[in-house]
Amino acid sequence: MKKLAWLLLATAAALPSAALETVTFPSADGLAVTADLYLAHGPDAPLILLFHQADYSRGEYREIAPRLNALGFNALAVDQRSGRSAQMVSNETAARARAAKKPQSYLDALPDMRAAVAWVRSQPFGKGKLLLWGSSYSASLVLKMAGDEPGICAAVLAFSPGEYFSPGDLIRTSAAKIRVPVFVTSGPFEKSDWEGIFQAIPPGSKVSFLPEGDGRHGSSTLWSGSAGNEAYWKAVESFLSGFRP
Repeated sequence: MKKLAWLLLATAAALPSAALETVTFPSADGLAVTADLYLAHGPDAPLILLFHQADYSRGEYREIAPRLNALGFNALAVDQRSGRSAQMVSNETAARARAAKKPQSYLDALPDMRAAVAWVRSQPFGKGKLLLWGSSYSASLVLKMAGDEPGICAAVLAFSPGEYFSPGDLIRTSAAKIRVPVFVTSGPFEKSDWEGIFQAIPPGSKVSFLPEGDGRHGSSTLWSGSAGNEAYWKAVESFLSGFRP
């Protein structure tokens, strides 16, 4: 038992640590966007932009981002204006948008996500490869961004995407133009929601994963309390291995 405890302490000490820093930057309409910065590596390290699911906040990634740090990535978890809270972390961007009576639909969050990309690229730590990671509606939007804006990212990870917008082929149309590696996953019960989108992505470096169990909607399937989370993590780590420094 003592040997095991020592090993766990030694492993933890070997992992890079990052002080969580909460930052803000302006969206296209001037709304202040809140995000949590997990900076554990140098300026050339790859960085993952983390976007939350419906009714959630940047808190969706409080447990996930440190593990991405341990894999060699910096991370920025963003509060989009369409959301509420997650893991007892309130969505500050959404609160400001409500107070200012700004629209808060899923698509209204797209400028916030683009602003996050622009802000990261303007920072000293934003010189490395940039990966986009989305959950639920934002999973669809990162696919749209990657297809519509060539060169915006090095790869995309989409957890439970779907055609959540009008017109009903909005994401498929953009996905057909993606030219970077893509990872798509969800609970098995959601496969029909994204299968058409996945098929539209050109053949090449696209990967999908479905677990043997029930799974869960969005990135929260990676939380330690979610059944089968390690199977998802194994698939995610395999995909990310191609982008580690």
